[in-house]
Amino acid sequence: MNASAQNLQVRLNHIALQVKELETSRDFYKNVIGLPQIQDPFNDDIHAWLDMGGSQLHLIEGGIDEGEKDKNNHLCFSVNDMEAFIQQLKKHNVTFSDWPGEEGAITVRPDGIRQIYFKDPDGHWIEVNDDHGSNK
Repeated sequence: MNASAQNLQVRLNHIALQVKELETSRDFYKNVIGLPQIQDPFNDDIHAWLDMGGSQLHLIEGGIDEGEKDKNNHLCFSVNDMEAFIQQLKKHNVTFSDWPGEEGAITVRPDGIRQIYFKDPDGHWIEVNDDHGSNK
């Protein structure tokens, strides 16, 4: 029996990022982004799993420097309070910018959603927006 693609139930399970220093990246995603760490089945010194609210982020130590990363390839998180999140970034000395790259600026999409961009310790781009289930 063949299942058609329309009948399949597909959802995001996890995103895996290879990182140079697991502890540095784990601390960044836990303390700056605010993702809670969850138990991983490997229980070793090269994996860390974090909860992204319905899916997971798997950090895997052993990354290599791939050079400058394109901003179009990014992770995106939504927050319910952009101002509080920006204060969290400032507390951790993380600079952010709007899409064109103006430091400290916020992009406002045509639908009113606000977006900021910054990099994690390995140079992966992250977007944070305020499209957190509200109707803008």
